[in-house]
Amino acid sequence: MKEEIIIAGFGGQGVLSMGKILAYAALLDGKEVTWMPSYGPEQRGGTANVTVILSDKEISSPILDEYDTAVILNQQSLDKFEKSVKPGGTIIYDPYGIHHRPSRTDVTVVPVDAMEATFELGNPKTYNMLLLGALIKVRGCVSVEDVMMGLKKTLPERHHHLLPDNEAAIRRGMELA
Repeated sequence: MKEEIIIAGFGGQGVLSMGKILAYAALLDGKEVTWMPSYGPEQRGGTANVTVILSDKEISSPILDEYDTAVILNQQSLDKFEKSVKPGGTIIYDPYGIHHRPSRTDVTVVPVDAMEATFELGNPKTYNMLLLGALIKVRGCVSVEDVMMGLKKTLPERHHHLLPDNEAAIRRGMELA
């Protein structure tokens, strides 16, 4: 098993955190992992993406030109990465703010109304967890239990009271997918 993933959006949407949590979850599951972030100097509002590779075997390079899965959080990222998904791959995206939907017919396209679900859940900070839940459901690359352990490792202890909200968001994202 090898899964090559790009997660892309604006800074502040939790792109890098989502990738880090996914990487921790895969490590806890005994997989080989690479996590390679890319972002501009802007802390919020600039573009950000992270490449995550999960594998049962050693990974030779963290640098990719094509991906099995793209998780897309904004139009700019869709425009940039849609053509980089391998034929037969998957594009998971939030239609909120997307003006030109994915047009490829050789990939599976999964819209996830994550922004709408944050209003439903009453917590906009769970946005990235909703999309992570969709990724887990669609690709099955890690378990919810490992994601929760990874989240616990990445969140500062002072934020551990938010773990139940995040788990609820992950499970809601799985339902939306």
